[in-house]
Amino acid sequence: MTRGLPLLWSVVSLLGLLGLWWVLALGADPRVFPAPPAVLEALLREAASGDLARHLGATLARVAAAFVLALTIGSAIGIALGMNHGLDRLFDPWVVLFLNLPALVVIVLAYVWFGLNEVAAIGAVAVNKIPNVVVTLREGARALDRSYAELARVYRFSFASRMRDVVLPQLQPFFAAASRSGIALIWKIVLVVELLGRSNGVGFQIHLHFQLFDVATILAYALAFVAVMLLVETLLLRPYDRYATRWRAPHA
Repeated sequence: MTRGLPLLWSVVSLLGLLGLWWVLALGADPRVFPAPPAVLEALLREAASGDLARHLGATLARVAAAFVLALTIGSAIGIALGMNHGLDRLFDPWVVLFLNLPALVVIVLAYVWFGLNEVAAIGAVAVNKIPNVVVTLREGARALDRSYAELARVYRFSFASRMRDVVLPQLQPFFAAASRSGIALIWKIVLVVELLGRSNGVGFQIHLHFQLFDVATILAYALAFVAVMLLVETLLLRPYDRYATRWRAPHA
């Protein structure tokens, strides 16, 4: 019974938010603040035409590509910096610089330098996320248990064996943290990338219907994409987070 309570509370909370939205919409201009039925109608219309699936698919493909790229590159850099104090001192100003570089600047420069194409779009999103991954994995590498490293040295583990059997297992919680925070940041930046320079995707559709002043369709695309990302969070990231931090759970 107790396991189902969090889900029940989530459903009740969402229904409460839906009810509040509906009540507030009753006294507003429906063109500016449409009620839930109008948004549902727009959502069904876009789904029936096939546009919703096509644009959601384009956005999700960009999110997945940028996520894998940022996690791969950022993890390698973060682990290297965390395990080598000299490198960390040398490149720490770079990390701070890129952490504070506005996402919009990176996106605009990528389009100016590389053109309005998929490589520029995905690369700009990845560059915005890589510093966050670097910081997370650097902290994880700094927290590694040195006794295991000594054990690997005594038994003359190869570099590959040391990484696979000693380093990466200890970094799983940090990978989980970087993944969950990463996906939340990346999909927001992807929408901006699409709004500025792509001809498909959820961000492009939001920009298009903004020009048409079609708030209902804007909300329909936004809510559909949020629902998909919540599914990704629930079905993929949370289970991985629990798996990565399972050693912290108290034994029954």
